[in-house]
Amino acid sequence: MKAFFNQLFDYNFQCNKKLITTCQEMEQVPEQLAMRFSHILNAHHIWNARAMGKPSEFSVFQVHPVSGWADIHYENQRTSFDITTHADDFEIRIDYEDSEGRLFTNTLQDILFHIINHSTHHRGQIAIDFRTAGKEPLPLDYIFYKR
Repeated sequence: MKAFFNQLFDYNFQCNKKLITTCQEMEQVPEQLAMRFSHILNAHHIWNARAMGKPSEFSVFQVHPVSGWADIHYENQRTSFDITTHADDFEIRIDYEDSEGRLFTNTLQDILFHIINHSTHHRGQIAIDFRTAGKEPLPLDYIFYKR
């Protein structure tokens, strides 16, 4: 299970790194794209914090400057690898409070998979943002990562 999640987080890291690099090269990053990518970074951070039983430093829809994306992304990745490396039981149940103050419980496995799936979902929306801005979306499918 550790190897599987480490591979998924590496895939996620590579995809987001490509987006960050591409956006840093753009003259102007479309506002919607910046909001979506910031949300990806925030959600990853928030879920890591929940898995570790710590408070989050970011709010769900906090917008970050493009210049800060790489540092947040790197820290998210480092923390996720730390979580997977030290996990003895991926079925352990994590109690947490959502952004509206409601209490929930999910397994660590569910939370880790959600981080990946959530990022993939919003990267699909970012592909549309690229097209709207007249740019070709990046090829970020999992199979391309595996080739």
